[in-house]
Amino acid sequence: METKTIQFTAGRGPAECTWVVAKVLKTFLKKLEENKFDYMILQKENGNENGTVQSVTIQIEGKSLTSFLKEWLGTIQWIGTSTFRKHHKRKNWFIGCFELKMKNKITVDEKQIAFQAIRSSGPGGQHVNKVSSAVRAKHIPTGIQVLVSESRSQHQNKKIAIQWLKERVVASNIQQLQQSVQQEWENHLNIERGNPVQIFTGTDFKVQKQKKKNYKSKRNQLKNDLRRELN
Repeated sequence: METKTIQFTAGRGPAECTWVVAKVLKTFLKKLEENKFDYMILQKENGNENGTVQSVTIQIEGKSLTSFLKEWLGTIQWIGTSTFRKHHKRKNWFIGCFELKMKNKITVDEKQIAFQAIRSSGPGGQHVNKVSSAVRAKHIPTGIQVLVSESRSQHQNKKIAIQWLKERVVASNIQQLQQSVQQEWENHLNIERGNPVQIFTGTDFKVQKQKKKNYKSKRNQLKNDLRRELN
């Protein structure tokens, strides 16, 4: 079982590129479901125009994931007329897809959480402050802490606190990913536009099948050319 984190980004491209990210995202998620991969969207930044996406970060888990992602990591091209500037002459638009690798990924080990019971406050007459049901939980490695008083049950508040801490740590991980994206930025600016891993065309966003080199047909063509020259 493999786990990968990738990001689709429009980079510094115009609105058309953010539209392409949104369309690619929809297609990509469908492919993940078809191939039975589990995924979670960690971060999604919408573009300035309705229905567009500036960037999206996805965590994926499954078998043969490296092989699957070979067809997606790199430059993705869309060939079509601008959806925002109909008279714009440009027909080729590019976005990037990168794998994000965290150097220091933080996980939440429940043994590293310190709990402190806090007396609940509020109305209740003579019964107020007699039961310590609220819980303060601190993730010792990061210092991240939460205060939970959602339930009258201290046990339930502990469970909620653990979940909240995990969410906060995930948010911290995403911040690290964003820093990683900045380091990958130069790669995006130097995209090999002549060598896209995927090509889509038109407003219906169809996949353009790329012709693979067929050496047999090339040899046959050379033979035919030679015969014509001899005749």
